[in-house]
Amino acid sequence: MEEEFLPCIDQLEVTPDLLRNLMCELSEEDARWKPAPDRFSIAEVLAHLSHSEGHCYRARLDRFVAEYRPEFEPDDAQMYLDQYRGADPEDAFDHFEDQRETNVEFLRSLPPEMGSRVAVHKAAGEITLSEMLHEWALHDLGHVRQVAELVRARKFLAGAGPLGKDYQLKP
Repeated sequence: MEEEFLPCIDQLEVTPDLLRNLMCELSEEDARWKPAPDRFSIAEVLAHLSHSEGHCYRARLDRFVAEYRPEFEPDDAQMYLDQYRGADPEDAFDHFEDQRETNVEFLRSLPPEMGSRVAVHKAAGEITLSEMLHEWALHDLGHVRQVAELVRARKFLAGAGPLGKDYQLKP
């Protein structure tokens, strides 16, 4: 009989591998490259993922487990932009990966019925732990897509020569 777990754990578990595979040919200079002043570099995306892993998702997860109907403030990545600038991409990724491994282990230890635990999100209203896990995976995949687009623009577009002219990249 297959063990039952909360939703999305497998997706959360593979995110670091997806990112590592996308970044396999990047230099530190590539990771710090910004397509425009108002856009994130890969290093900044990694710093954001590392920060949100602990300060948003794990903090909320712990409160779901420990409290009855905890209240959550909306998370605003814009508040932390200065913290993300200048982040070391390897350190940020290593910290994210370590936190994610710990979080996945913790999630696997929780019974599936924990998914119905309720919190009140000040912007979204009543949410369940299961819904937060789906949003966590949604958040991850958005940043996987963002990193993929940055890699495409930085590493491969120029090398494609005239074959790359029809690609409409938006890193």
